[in-house]
Amino acid sequence: MHNQPKFVPLRSSEFYSDRRSARYPVPGTIPQLADQQVDREQLDPNSYYLTGKHGNAYGNELPSGMGDLANVLARGQQRYNIYCTPCHSRLGDGNGMIVQRGFKRPPSFHVARLKDAPLGHFYDVISNGFGGMPDYAAQVKPADRWAIAAYIRALQLSQSAAESDVPATDRDKLSSSEENGISIPDTSLKPPAPAKPEGGIKP
Repeated sequence: MHNQPKFVPLRSSEFYSDRRSARYPVPGTIPQLADQQVDREQLDPNSYYLTGKHGNAYGNELPSGMGDLANVLARGQQRYNIYCTPCHSRLGDGNGMIVQRGFKRPPSFHVARLKDAPLGHFYDVISNGFGGMPDYAAQVKPADRWAIAAYIRALQLSQSAAESDVPATDRDKLSSSEENGISIPDTSLKPPAPAKPEGGIKP
């Protein structure tokens, strides 16, 4: 019983030619995930779903099977607010709370370079980190990384949207809101700096 016929995780094997004890799933098998059923291609570690790339080039579309876009964006906003706002802020301008406390400021999502970046770039940065940003692969599952990337794109569009981008029916709603005295906040402005904590006088 002391010598059991098993492989210890990540230990090499003399049995296989590539000396790896960990093997890919048997072709044709599809695991059932608790929150999403993925197709066979998404299990490949080199797939677009797990890399954000078609070959060596970043893709600019959501993987197939992500579901309704409104639900993807709602999930992306939720995950973004949890994991990303401490550095990137809710506006995506890089002025998050820990930046206001002295940490290095990340680039704004609204600079031309990142506005032109494909979705796959954001997925890859969340997965593998970039510069001073660590990877979030352990905290955020692949479907949520894609949802965050989609929300970042929506956030970019929201900060540079023109009135002509709003559908005519919604434009009428905006006009009626202004007539009723409801002001629409200017989200292009930076949020006010937090007040310094008040403390007592040292004796």
